[in-house]
Amino acid sequence: MSDSQLLLTNNGRTDVVQWDNYSFVLNNQRIFLYSGEFHTFRLPVPSLWPDILQKVKAAGLNAISVYTHWGLINPSPEVIDFNDYRALQPLYDAAKEAGVWIVLRPGPYINAETTAGGIAHWVTSQVAGMLRTNASDYTAAWQDYIHGIINETAANQVTQGGPVIVRYMFTNTLTLDNEYTQYGFPGSAGYFADLEADYHNSSIVVPLTYNDPGEGRNFVNGTGAVDIYGLDAYPQGFDCSNPEVWSALPTNWHDYHENTNPSQPWYFPEFQGGAFDAWGPTAPGYEACRVLTGADFESVFYRALWASNGKLMNFYMVYGGTSWGALPYHGVYTSYDYGSSIAENRTLTEKYAELKRQGLFLRSSSEFYKTDWIGNSSTGAVVVSNPAAFAVYLRNPDSGAGFYIMRQTNSSSTATTEFQLNVQTSAGVLTLPQAGSNITLSGRESKVVVTDYLFGSSRMLYSTAQVLYAGVIGGRDVLFLYGDSSQEHEASIAFTGIPNMKASGPTISIQCDNRRDTTISFLPGLNGLVTVYDSSTQLVLFADTVTAGSFWSPVISGSGEFSNYWQFGTNTSILVGGPYLVRNATIEGPTLALQGDLETGVRLIVIAPPGLEEVTWNGVPVLADVQAASSLSSVGGFVGQLGMSLTAAHITVPSLTNWKYADSLPEIIRGFADTNWTLADHRTTNIPFPPYYGDGRILYGCDYEYCENIVLWRGHFNATGDEQSVNLSINGGEAFAASVWVNNFFLNTSYGNSTNDRHILEETDDKFHFPPGSLLPGQDNVITIVQDNMGLNETGSTPDASKSPRGVRGFQLNTGNFSEWRVQGKVGGYTNYPDKVRGVMNEGGLFGERQGWHLPGYDISSWTTRDLTEGLPNGTAGVGFFVTTFDLSIPSGYDVPISFNFDNSTQPYRVYLYVNGWMMGKRVANLGPQTKFPVQEGILNYKGTNTVAVALWAMENMAVSPSLELNIDGIYEGGVGGIVTNNPGYSPLERI
Repeated sequence: MSDSQLLLTNNGRTDVVQWDNYSFVLNNQRIFLYSGEFHTFRLPVPSLWPDILQKVKAAGLNAISVYTHWGLINPSPEVIDFNDYRALQPLYDAAKEAGVWIVLRPGPYINAETTAGGIAHWVTSQVAGMLRTNASDYTAAWQDYIHGIINETAANQVTQGGPVIVRYMFTNTLTLDNEYTQYGFPGSAGYFADLEADYHNSSIVVPLTYNDPGEGRNFVNGTGAVDIYGLDAYPQGFDCSNPEVWSALPTNWHDYHENTNPSQPWYFPEFQGGAFDAWGPTAPGYEACRVLTGADFESVFYRALWASNGKLMNFYMVYGGTSWGALPYHGVYTSYDYGSSIAENRTLTEKYAELKRQGLFLRSSSEFYKTDWIGNSSTGAVVVSNPAAFAVYLRNPDSGAGFYIMRQTNSSSTATTEFQLNVQTSAGVLTLPQAGSNITLSGRESKVVVTDYLFGSSRMLYSTAQVLYAGVIGGRDVLFLYGDSSQEHEASIAFTGIPNMKASGPTISIQCDNRRDTTISFLPGLNGLVTVYDSSTQLVLFADTVTAGSFWSPVISGSGEFSNYWQFGTNTSILVGGPYLVRNATIEGPTLALQGDLETGVRLIVIAPPGLEEVTWNGVPVLADVQAASSLSSVGGFVGQLGMSLTAAHITVPSLTNWKYADSLPEIIRGFADTNWTLADHRTTNIPFPPYYGDGRILYGCDYEYCENIVLWRGHFNATGDEQSVNLSINGGEAFAASVWVNNFFLNTSYGNSTNDRHILEETDDKFHFPPGSLLPGQDNVITIVQDNMGLNETGSTPDASKSPRGVRGFQLNTGNFSEWRVQGKVGGYTNYPDKVRGVMNEGGLFGERQGWHLPGYDISSWTTRDLTEGLPNGTAGVGFFVTTFDLSIPSGYDVPISFNFDNSTQPYRVYLYVNGWMMGKRVANLGPQTKFPVQEGILNYKGTNTVAVALWAMENMAVSPSLELNIDGIYEGGVGGIVTNNPGYSPLERI
């Protein structure tokens, strides 16, 4: 019976997306949703989005999960902005071109280690009701944003020929909000119901989903219940300090699903694809996170999802990107690399190769999309000879194909475990291996033993080797197996056709048994690619694991509105080995055209349909090695050599010199006029965290539209001469700082703290003593505070935690009172900020920012020549701007990741790094850990002049000496091409 004839469930709004207890059925075809998280706002160059999508597709994934950011799209009341990097249509177009589905996650709350969890900053101060509930003013606040998402998305649903298949509520298919509890707060369930009603009263018809932050069974039934329930899981947590030490693998996922929503497919909307890193000198950095969640973690934990019979899963993150400007919440720094498979600078990591090996297996294995969970070795349903090994048995109820997923019983074990496995096959119960001695798990490793496995029209009785690829190429059934070269592996295949070649040698043993199957033993020491069997009807290949990871299987586009989508527009693919990345392949007449990237010269290996006369790489014909090709395959094989152009050796970046300097803290100079600043005279606030002391005035930045980055406060008082000190309680979030002056005398700096998410200090309460001679009795005196807002809190013990009281929570002279307070943040606040391209999160309130010194084209010719390493003049506390320009001339046809790198010394300064007007980094030198700041092409002009501005805040009366240099992080011949820069320059309009 075909899936179209089965009893399927849908949401009553469309039958294009349906489901049963196994998986999604899309356009009457069963799919395994294998997805990676990608936030376009963390890569603010839309012409680079196809690069990530092509890399996702090349890894065998068929979907991305995408958060949209309320605070960026709806920066102020009644303003909706889908321009530039906030746009959705370019993403939808690029996804359809790549053949990648989209699970859209518009929130409104998204968490995502972003300020206020994505809630628009204006909402945190203008809404009196509790956030993330059905409070009437909060409901009114998200209407424009959600209806904007609906309008942008409706025509891009799969029902309209688009890529969006699901919508996510509360983080995530369309997903609703994010990681929320159904009855945790009054009105929370009603909030979901209100969101659902808005979607149901619109032209959105795709299913709505939800991700539960824990095993709470939220929104499965009752008020606000969604179409598809999902569970988040981050089993290794978020401390990468000991990356070799694993937490145990949860073993109850299958049981939890069966007891929670057994009639729905098992969905993991967020599964750990890395980890975020925190502030502090002991923070381990993202490379440690990439080890903690590395290829061995993917091998064990991702396959454990399969073993729980999960068929819908998304890895958070597949590409993390950059939390530039004011995007981060206060717990994380600028980089959002996340230790993911694709690094922040868009390069591929070792994790990517394992992700690809798994992805290509899943794409090849349609029988795996529908399986019954039979049992495991702890229940006796599977017999394993060694209790140190653990196995789960899944079976396709229609075809009988079996999948035995094996790992160490102790998932953290690094031991070598050998065992035999009893499997059920069409030939009866067999003990594997049949000819060899053992199946081996080398430490943290998981494997899938397949039985009665289909490839093309052929069937493999069993294999202890892993399947990389199974399908049809040029009319022949093709199977590509792999395994570690230090282990033995075995497969039993019914060979067919007229044989042309059969492997032989000391590392391969082939023997026929009394069945029609042939048993192939792959012995330790086998490295590289081997043609096992080549006939008129079949091609069987084997490689070691590393070599298998260097292969790609690009999809050849078909026809129809889903021509680039596997299963829906095409079932044609080829095999390509060698290059750093294969982005695309097309066949036109006798020519196979490959597009991709090279990191170095490589041997090109191709398995394609017969009859091709030419293979091109990025448009250039490749000379064939006919003899090598004939040893690879009798037909359709191609071997050639790809080399890097000599141009690559001459790609360089300049040193950063010829810096110009200007003071950026005139506010401490006597006579500075702040009459145009905002008068801070509010006596009430919607922020539910009252001041600790003072005179009742509210000094919270968000109450005056200044939520982002640096905010300056000026408190005036008429001195009598008796004043000796001022007490200030300042809230800026983790790792913040606030420097305080009285008139032009530096008093001290209050430091927030975080040491790898420990010893957290979000606010300070300090007494600042006035030095002799600092006051002017009988005259106006000014307390000036330069305060950094590190981002608003995410939801904590209450949804209103995002209404963070960033600013001054207490102010008191030891005697006397303040006459007035003035406040200044970025120009225009969140309603009238002038830079509509870079948006509301880009700038802060420093004088230089308000003047536009960070923007390309600002005239610095009259500034003082001063090198950045000299720091501020006289070695005093303060703020200064250093600006220089440099030229790049990087040739077309290359992808060259570039980063800005500060020295790694510990000094009391903070730096705000602007590149062509974009705030691309915040360096906190007294805490760390980040010193390297990747900046993408498109922000950088690779064929012209670039402006770099460094706002240097020295936080003590001592000399600081930052250094900064450009580095090339890799040279890749190829790239996605067509990168567009959009870096508006300086204009005096609206600057103050």
